[in-house]
Amino acid sequence: MRRCCEGVGLPCLFKGVGMASPRPPRFLLVFDFDETIINENSDDSIVRAAPGQALPEQIRQTFREGFYNEYMQRVLAYMGDQGVKMGDFKTVYENIPLSPGMPDLFQFLSKNHELFEIILISDANMFGIECSLRAAGFYSLFRKIFSNPSSFDKRGYFTLGPYHSHKCLDCPANMCKRKILTEYLTERAQEEVEFERVFYVGDGANDFCPSVTLTSADVAFPRKGYPMHRMTQEMEKKQPGAFQAAVVPWESAAEVARHLQELLKKKC
Repeated sequence: MRRCCEGVGLPCLFKGVGMASPRPPRFLLVFDFDETIINENSDDSIVRAAPGQALPEQIRQTFREGFYNEYMQRVLAYMGDQGVKMGDFKTVYENIPLSPGMPDLFQFLSKNHELFEIILISDANMFGIECSLRAAGFYSLFRKIFSNPSSFDKRGYFTLGPYHSHKCLDCPANMCKRKILTEYLTERAQEEVEFERVFYVGDGANDFCPSVTLTSADVAFPRKGYPMHRMTQEMEKKQPGAFQAAVVPWESAAEVARHLQELLKKKC
């Protein structure tokens, strides 16, 4: 896929000149949610709403690697049986702390919103993400959120479904973030919006999968010491140069903001 500023032709800053429509954003910024935007795994956090703030052993023993979504469906059914209601879940989600420096990064993006198109791809759930982002005051930053569908049924039980099916062997059965990102870029290209660079901010193994598709023009921001970071290091050690994107690890999201700020100071 050709992005503006790649190859010959007019610089990206002239794209759209003479057209009635606003100039499209230059960059796509992709966020994960759990342990990236927020400083916890939200699936673990909601257990605080369960009786005794814990799950029975017979529930926890049903977990199978790669089928976490199905496991969480059982957890939520148990919590519904225990009388946990929508308001209880909402309170937990609204009080999960943001990761260090994340408010700084979001403030930077708010000030430069015309340059960035921002999406979120998460294996959490739509209800929890929306509650959390609205409480933090940053929900409107995101053009689109991709996550597992969730709702409350007639009984008041919190229900969860898989996002999609896929054939990727490296991702959980319910979600491949690489598939989502690839399809999104294709869709936007069909709408005549192509990005000069893609930035990916994440932490987990399921964030490594889409980051492998990034090009040398792009930047991966793995949270330092988390699986995505370790996996990029392992790939570079085993297959030098195979991971094409620049890698900028972070402990505070303010470091991501500073990197983006420096980038904006440079010419396209």
